[in-house]
Amino acid sequence: MHADTPSATFGPVTVFFGGKNGKYPDGNQVVVRGADTLAVFDTPQVSNRIGAAFDDADLAILGHVHEDHMAGLHRIPRAAVHVHEADVEAARGWAGLSRHYGYPEPVLAALRTKIERDFDYAPRPDAQAYADGARWDLGGGVSVHAVHMPGHTAGHCVLVVEPVGVAFIGDIDLSSFGPYYGDATSDLRAFRRTLRRVAEVPASTWVTSHHKGVFTERPAFERALAAFAATLEARETKLLGMLGDAPRTLDELVGMRLLYPVGYEEVWIDCAERRTIAAHLDEMVLDGRVEASGDGRFRVRPG
Repeated sequence: MHADTPSATFGPVTVFFGGKNGKYPDGNQVVVRGADTLAVFDTPQVSNRIGAAFDDADLAILGHVHEDHMAGLHRIPRAAVHVHEADVEAARGWAGLSRHYGYPEPVLAALRTKIERDFDYAPRPDAQAYADGARWDLGGGVSVHAVHMPGHTAGHCVLVVEPVGVAFIGDIDLSSFGPYYGDATSDLRAFRRTLRRVAEVPASTWVTSHHKGVFTERPAFERALAAFAATLEARETKLLGMLGDAPRTLDELVGMRLLYPVGYEEVWIDCAERRTIAAHLDEMVLDGRVEASGDGRFRVRPG
């Protein structure tokens, strides 16, 4: 089945590319074949189109938990599933995933319907927790180790395949959209630290969950990483411009949209806008660029 799915191979690692180079709602599937164990990283929609190269997996290591990274778990019920300890409850059941998103109940209800329909959502109550630095020996000298890189989620990790130096950097996806930190376990400050650290991970090939796919040259990877990080400052500049005309409430700012175009709708977008804008406002109030008034309005600090 996978003959029709574009792929690239790096020693024991094969990357199967999702639709539009893994653009959401799809993603890019990493498969690692050791002498003893067949491991897969995350399970995006494309995993449903690969066949035995995915379905025979012994082990699924999730770099983090979101609906688009669980879309193939239903195909591998006998595989062991390992998830970072900060994200594992989100993989085990809907209650944990609901807390992970942190959305109001009406949004969660609509989202659950959507992910059951579009992402074959299948919780894994058997998911096992791993910690920063965890290692898996796949046999034949092939191993995987996890490097905790939070921000997108609390448990987001980079997964590095050795000895080939392939780093799956997940939703540090280097897209033009920029970092996403719009859920309850997301953390803007942690994402900033992650963006400073990720280039230090020893690797020669970098694979993203979405959009960019594979980088095999460090200068190109570092340029893409710098552009990805620069979107944070661009968002700050845009937010200050949104406050430039008059003091505004968080609700007003959400309606003006920082991340998404006005008029573009998805069930989670207002929640993501709210958390993202609030995270930047918190930073800018602390560093003195923005003032918060007693009536819930924010304004650019004079002078």
